[in-house]
Amino acid sequence: MTKPVVNHDLCIGCGTCESLCSEVFHMEGGKSTVVCESCGGCDLQEAVDSCPVSAISLEE
Repeated sequence: MTKPVVNHDLCIGCGTCESLCSEVFHMEGGKSTVVCESCGGCDLQEAVDSCPVSAISLEE
């Protein structure tokens, strides 16, 4: 199973990931943080693809 990972060095805090899947991503201190590794109601790949700075990845 893959899990989302946010590279905080790249994250610019735009909030797109949180708007797409608030069950998995939450903004803390101006950066996105993973608060849950999976979500039945959202598409994590969409969050990865929508990040403007490619700060989100899915890892094993």
